[in-house]
Amino acid sequence: MDVCNRFLKYVSFPTMSDEDSDTVPSTDKQKRLGEYLVSELRSLGLEDAFMDESGYVYATLKSNVSRACPSIGFIAHMDTAPDFAGENVNPQII
Repeated sequence: MDVCNRFLKYVSFPTMSDEDSDTVPSTDKQKRLGEYLVSELRSLGLEDAFMDESGYVYATLKSNVSRACPSIGFIAHMDTAPDFAGENVNPQII
């Protein structure tokens, strides 16, 4: 799957946050995207991929060079604002 197709798949998940919730993440729908991301990371060979109880997804991509180099981390939100509908989103690439 190429980058565009992956992105289109990710944005198809309804991940609206709930401002009245006292849980993290604020909805179970957000965890469904996290579960999908974990399964996708594992299918790509990142065997330690997991989601914690707060819905944070972690995985380690081992270095492919023999010299020492710094680690990097990527951080992204998986929720969307409750101001807009999160269902039946049909993104377009123009």
